[in-house]
Amino acid sequence: MACIMERRNGVILALDVTSSEKAMRVAETVRDYVDAVKINWPLTLAAGPQVITEISKVKPVICDMKIADIPSINRLIVQEALARGASAVICHGFPGEDSVRACVETSKGSTYVVTEMSHPGGEQFTASVADEIADMARIVGARGIVAPATRPERIAALRGIVGDLEIISPGVGAQGGKASSALEAGADYVIVGRAIYQAEDPREAARKISEEALSAI
Repeated sequence: MACIMERRNGVILALDVTSSEKAMRVAETVRDYVDAVKINWPLTLAAGPQVITEISKVKPVICDMKIADIPSINRLIVQEALARGASAVICHGFPGEDSVRACVETSKGSTYVVTEMSHPGGEQFTASVADEIADMARIVGARGIVAPATRPERIAALRGIVGDLEIISPGVGAQGGKASSALEAGADYVIVGRAIYQAEDPREAARKISEEALSAI
C-alpha cells in the first residue's frame, strides 16, 4: 500500500475530471499546494483504474468510491484500489458496522467514513444518522470521517464524537464552503475540486486556498 498523506497544506484536491491528460496536468501543476488527490468515479470510469497508479506517483491518492455494499464486496473493492496504489478509501457508513469494518480491516485502517454529505440533500437523510455513523467509525478504527465544509457547525459537533480521528471536509469553493471556516471548526483537511481544476490558473487557485488553510491550521 502507498504511503498515506501527511498534512502540510491541509488541502485535498478532488480531481473530478474525465480526461486522464487533464488529470495528470492538474495534479502535477498543483502538487506543491495539496496533500493528496481524491479520485471519484468520473475519472476512474473515463480513464480506467490505471489512473490511480499514475496519479499516486505524483501525490497520495484517496479512492472516493463511496463504497456501500455488503462486506465481501467491500473487501474486494478496497483490495483493488490499494493494489493500484491508493493510500486510502472512502466508504459510506449507512450499510452498517460489518460493511464499514470490512473496509477498515482490508485497508489496515486507511478508511474514511462518510457521515453527512455536503450538498443540500445531505440534510434529508444522512444528517439524521451522522452522529451514530461517526461513533461507529471511531469504534471500528477508521482513519477518519467525511463531514461537510458547507455546515461547519456539524464539523464541530462530529469532532466531539470522533475525538482524534481525522476529519476531511468536502464542499469548499463551488458548493459555498470556506476552507478557513471548516478547519477552524475542527476539520484536518478541506477537499476542493472545481474551484481548483476549473480555474483559469489551477496552480494559483490552489496556492490561495492553501494559504487560507494554513492560516486556519
